[in-house]
Amino acid sequence: MPWIVGVSGASGTPYAAAVLRALLEAGEPVDLVVSRASRLTLLDETGISFRDAHWRDDLRDWLARGADGKPGTFHVDVTGVRYWSAGDLAAGPSSGSYPVRGMLIVPASTACVAGVALGLSKDLLQRAASVTLKERRKLVVAVRETPLNGQTLRHLVALDDAGATVVPTSPAFYAGATHIQDLVDFVAGRVLDAAGVEHRLYRRWQGELGGGEATRKT
Repeated sequence: MPWIVGVSGASGTPYAAAVLRALLEAGEPVDLVVSRASRLTLLDETGISFRDAHWRDDLRDWLARGADGKPGTFHVDVTGVRYWSAGDLAAGPSSGSYPVRGMLIVPASTACVAGVALGLSKDLLQRAASVTLKERRKLVVAVRETPLNGQTLRHLVALDDAGATVVPTSPAFYAGATHIQDLVDFVAGRVLDAAGVEHRLYRRWQGELGGGEATRKT
């Protein structure tokens, strides 16, 4: 069964790319939903226009870029991805009878968080998240915003109460990061940890001080 990956309009498209690459590397099939707002963010952050009619080529171009925007950094096979238009409310993920393992929203904007918390289902991304919650499947929400106001905090608490896992996109530095990609991969790895998907995106804490510095020197 696939994982649904929803990409909302928050800044942080490299996080989504890292999660998608790791899922595909792990042999996990993906159902991808890219919101309309996220296309604007993707265009701004990468220069890529994500088009329904050419989504495979655009996705391949996107996932091949590193967090620094350099093309051709990664070589990714996207045959494990099934794409659904955000406006297609009759798509498979809109129904609880459609078999999936769960859903990852990365990055999640505050508007997306509010929509899911309130059950608005204004597009396929929000509808799929609502279905994930009602079916008691795993929902991981990687919220990307700062600072957070009280309204958004209440929405995040509501999602936690409903069974979702909230993962702030907050990179750590103990893993020995030497590049922006390392920081992005740490966040992506924590998203996958919350989903229970194995990966090799970052060095895990081993209880030894200085491990990050030792990693940077090797």
